[in-house]
Amino acid sequence: MNIIHRDVPPRAAWALEQAGVHPLLARLFAARGVRQAEELDDTPAKLLPPADLKGAAQAAVLLADALEQGQRICIVADYDCDGATACAVGLRGLRMLGAKADQVDYVVPDRAVHGYGLTPPIVDLVKAKRADVLVTVDNGMASHEAVRKAHELGLKVLITDHHLPVVTDQGEVSLPDADVIVNPNQPDCPFASKALVGVGVMFYVLLALRAELRQRGAFEAAQQPRIDALLDLVALGTIADVGKLDANNRRLVSLGLKRIRSGRMQAGIAALFEAAGRDPAKASSQDFGFALGPRVNAAGRLAEMGLGIECLTCDDPGRALELARQLDAINRERRELESGMRDQAEQLLESLMPEGEPPHAIAIFDPDFHEGVVGIVASRLKDRLHRPTFVFALGQDGLLKGSGRSIPGFHLRDALDLVSKRHPGLLKKFGGHAMAAGCTIAEEDFDTFDQALQKVAREGLDASLLARQISTDGPLEPQWFSAETVAALDSAVWGPGFEPPVFSDEVDVVGQRLVGERHLKLSLRVQGQVRDGIWFGRTEPLPAKTQLAFRVSLDEFQGRQRVQLMVEGMAEG
Repeated sequence: MNIIHRDVPPRAAWALEQAGVHPLLARLFAARGVRQAEELDDTPAKLLPPADLKGAAQAAVLLADALEQGQRICIVADYDCDGATACAVGLRGLRMLGAKADQVDYVVPDRAVHGYGLTPPIVDLVKAKRADVLVTVDNGMASHEAVRKAHELGLKVLITDHHLPVVTDQGEVSLPDADVIVNPNQPDCPFASKALVGVGVMFYVLLALRAELRQRGAFEAAQQPRIDALLDLVALGTIADVGKLDANNRRLVSLGLKRIRSGRMQAGIAALFEAAGRDPAKASSQDFGFALGPRVNAAGRLAEMGLGIECLTCDDPGRALELARQLDAINRERRELESGMRDQAEQLLESLMPEGEPPHAIAIFDPDFHEGVVGIVASRLKDRLHRPTFVFALGQDGLLKGSGRSIPGFHLRDALDLVSKRHPGLLKKFGGHAMAAGCTIAEEDFDTFDQALQKVAREGLDASLLARQISTDGPLEPQWFSAETVAALDSAVWGPGFEPPVFSDEVDVVGQRLVGERHLKLSLRVQGQVRDGIWFGRTEPLPAKTQLAFRVSLDEFQGRQRVQLMVEGMAEG
């Protein structure tokens, strides 16, 4: 692994420290592009205005008319955590803004039965609920046929999404003929944050709707509903969907965390913290990504996301806890299933790496793989091999459903687009982002897909991109190895585009032993002080002297707290 130190602009770090920012945080923030303390201001007034989001004002008019005329609104959700939180925000927000109890409903696709997004069969479900307005959250940008059917059935269609629109073979953007589209990534949208995820888009639509209703005299400004009460859900969905933490997304997440830490959260969020064994008073973005998010996602992977949405919209703490515990049980089942699939995948990989060196890209399939877990397994294999990876499972319709994860420098959706253009008809459906994408193919076309993906990967990945590397913040000075420092680091918002701190230093390995079968417990001398450390997933012993990349965390045992090094990697050579 190549260990690279981030550059720290000294003038920016000095300016932040002079403005009262913790000295270590000032250095870390400056290395991530923050130049002025004002950029760290997370008050609601600093959020980008809804007026900048193309379609938000028109969506507000459509929804305000529906509320005034007593029309029924049905939200079409998605089966991941972003879709679930976006649906919960939509349901709660519309009711806060005047929708009657029976005026707003939702449907969520079944991963195995309906596939992804808004489809004609889903439109039928919406119509069966006697809806007048269909609202998508976190999906809809590729739903041309479904939108046409919705209009034929007399439904108005509002698409709220953040995914990239479809681009034709001629290079033209193709948008569905919805009544309104709200998406920061649609053409000619001036909204500065293209990283807004589905739940963020829905939150902004509600802000625009509140302004429209206020203008119509529905309420005075001083008595307007507090939409910011939904920011705990927005924060969860943003982190769980791995949304890039630009300045606006960081503010959304930070505002949500503040509400949770102060005890002002939805009953379902509180229940998920309890089920996960986490303390909401110490909530961090890591809790969203590694504890709450996976439990909500598990419902969409192995059961039905309605369970997750019910938990997030439930106001009864007792019922919410019951639902959260069900989600926790499903997540344990998911982990067991994932472990078995990973073992199967490891055996399949042996045939792909006869000389121990992985190919430029990985594509694997086994008839026993479960469709709901392929994305997680792809992510684990990508992390281990540092190669773009697709894992396929057999769907109920007889087609292979693949989920892929990529490495920096290789845009996965663009790679699928190139495969599609070179092999017309090979991909039945595809979509996604730079780092994650999915596709559907016929089982007999798996080898063709594998070869086509390999060709695109060989063309797009050179030795520098295939080499595993990690960016670090350099050594951590001895005075910062403290519980107070770890608490300060944990209180900040970290994530994609604003990576959590990883430090690196030369260490002497004083002691090492295996814990269980997969973890290495370490005793390390760092800058003259002996520190505890652990390397999860590492079994091979370390040399006596080496350079390690590590995070810092608190290890609590029998009431005592000690700073522990969480090892992320080791320098080569």
